[in-house]
Amino acid sequence: MTTFFFYPNREVQEELACTAKALVAPGKGIISADESISTMSKRFQTVGVENTEENRRLYRQLLFTTDPKISENVSGVLMFHETLYQKTDNGLSFADVLRKKGIIPGIKVDKNSVPLFCSMDEYTTQGLDDLHLRCAQYKKDGCDFAKWRCVIKIDKNTPSYQAIMENANVLARYATICQSQRIVPIVEPEVLMVGDHDLDRCQKVTEVVLAAVYKAMSDHHVYLEGSILSPSMVTAGQNSNKNNTPGEIGMATILAMRRTVPPAVPGIMFLSGGMSEEEASINLNAVNNVPLCKPWALSFAFGRALQASALRSWGGRKDNVLAAQNELIKRAKAHSLASIGKYIPGSTEGAAGGERLLVDAYET
Repeated sequence: MTTFFFYPNREVQEELACTAKALVAPGKGIISADESISTMSKRFQTVGVENTEENRRLYRQLLFTTDPKISENVSGVLMFHETLYQKTDNGLSFADVLRKKGIIPGIKVDKNSVPLFCSMDEYTTQGLDDLHLRCAQYKKDGCDFAKWRCVIKIDKNTPSYQAIMENANVLARYATICQSQRIVPIVEPEVLMVGDHDLDRCQKVTEVVLAAVYKAMSDHHVYLEGSILSPSMVTAGQNSNKNNTPGEIGMATILAMRRTVPPAVPGIMFLSGGMSEEEASINLNAVNNVPLCKPWALSFAFGRALQASALRSWGGRKDNVLAAQNELIKRAKAHSLASIGKYIPGSTEGAAGGERLLVDAYET
């Protein structure tokens, strides 16, 4: 193994680090509005909205044209390819709308999960072949960060060594390609909530997965200061019948992070992974209140746990847009408080209530 290699030049390092720090600024997180067309179909079905390109545009317009004060709690928005090239009723691109609010546009660049042949129903993520070309274009079109999701399933015989190593290397290669185009990579190894495993099992799997990811990141010479980690919180499986306290979830999560994530990484932006909006706020708050040294910003990159109440309030009706935007502002503020450990459980009510937001494990 050679020990002679290069990191990006000083100018690129400064640009990447500046963007990464802005994304994890105190009290701010990311809205993940990067649902694919098929995923939006499932979201819309729950509120009786037809899944057309125009309805998808109207819904994303609702999110992105929310009162500028949302930028106090939101640093970035992840978009799907279609969304990046859509415009408001007034002809402004969504990327321009976000930038005018001081919000950084980002883009989902993976091409979804595919089965690992001969594995125990495990998956990897495709899309590397033309990624450098797509990233170059996305950068020109206003995106400064990207996301790539890999999924890890826990059961009696998984995750396998094959799945762990394949996904770790895919994530590392994705990260280097993004950085070559001056795009901050959000590295997302999602340990799924599906299964009957307990909290301890999830913590151990998370540690093994993240250790492999950061070994691969080192092997590929990823500039860690210009990257962000977006993992699941450590929780028991949805079928485990285990009701761990937020304090237990927070401690297990921080122990796993402390044992595996280098302090050079500026921030960890957690996924909600199927939690309700309120549950996501409470658990993120608990993570931030664990009485151990935490060398990274600990924030959120939530999709369903930020949008559920807004989507339900909207329901496809033009006269409900303002109410839906107010729901988004309320929950963004709640998550913001949680990201600095100051959220009071039960202080924010939403139209989605405490509804659990679990979906198909491999949905993107």
